[in-house]
Amino acid sequence: MKVLITGGAGFLGLHLAKYFGKKGWELYLLDIQPFDTKEYPRKSVFIKADIRNAKAMQQHSKGIDLVIHAAAALPLWKKEAIYSTNIDGTKNVLENALSQKVKHVIYISSTAVYGIPRKHPVYEGDSLVGVGPYGESKIAAEQLCESYRKKGLLVTVIRPKTFVGTYRLGVFEILFDWIKDGKRIPVVGSGNNKYQLLDVDDLVEAVHLCFKTGGRKVNDNFNIGAAQFGTVKQDLNKLFQNARSGSTIFPTPAMPLKLVLRFLEMFHLSPLYQWVYETADKDSFVSIEHLSKTIKWKPRYSNAQALIKSYQWYLDHYDEVKSHKSGVTHRVGWNQGILKLFKKFL
Repeated sequence: MKVLITGGAGFLGLHLAKYFGKKGWELYLLDIQPFDTKEYPRKSVFIKADIRNAKAMQQHSKGIDLVIHAAAALPLWKKEAIYSTNIDGTKNVLENALSQKVKHVIYISSTAVYGIPRKHPVYEGDSLVGVGPYGESKIAAEQLCESYRKKGLLVTVIRPKTFVGTYRLGVFEILFDWIKDGKRIPVVGSGNNKYQLLDVDDLVEAVHLCFKTGGRKVNDNFNIGAAQFGTVKQDLNKLFQNARSGSTIFPTPAMPLKLVLRFLEMFHLSPLYQWVYETADKDSFVSIEHLSKTIKWKPRYSNAQALIKSYQWYLDHYDEVKSHKSGVTHRVGWNQGILKLFKKFL
């Protein structure tokens, strides 16, 4: 069986490649970013291409059984790049999967499509409200998926909560850096809100089960997240305890802090973007019942276990992590900007 993974050089792409490689699949990994080929299974085929290039997608979709479309422009990218990558790129992926008779497309969307929900848990049929270009583009991409279902293409849309695990850096590298140094961790609000995460290993297993299940049952949209999660305060305290860190949470009044973060984001002084800080003090969890029943799946890791695993990997690879320049993907740390100054006083 042949699988094409877009975004193959990314955090999720690497985990998908490792998982499907162990299952004996032929791996075709496509990304505009460079690959660290030694991290991937042997005999992987590495393709440097842009999903916005229709001819490239046509060429590399031939003979493929499954396309896992994980490529995306993240919120720190420029607005135009987010729209063109997440919408135009997705259309190219779907159009060429249809024309090349690919059996199944699995699109990795996001629970950002729900915006800032007022009730929980959130179900797949609830309203979609995009916050910022990233959320808006993900909704538009899902609408494309639905249109291609009507043309006869089997498309599974997976909406994951924020997922962590080995190799996960990005905004979490900032958190881990502060914990390692025993700093107080500012949280928006009291920290008593429930905030669901997801372990990347649970996500890739679910992706594989969606393909194995196949058929009309998975020609649908699915939420995915951890089954066991506490409040922000509870899960972070478990991480601090496991890390034997002197860190504690530092509750901060929500509205003043959000105004400050909005100002800092506007002037590119902080890597924290709107959806992150606007949802940070609110409950944020989805129902995973639809997916669990459809593919007979349940997550193995709680929020705290996923965070601890991710942090331990960070410690084990600390020198390597710090030797790389900051960037805008989940595989490298993000530039802390003015947060470095705040860190000195916490």
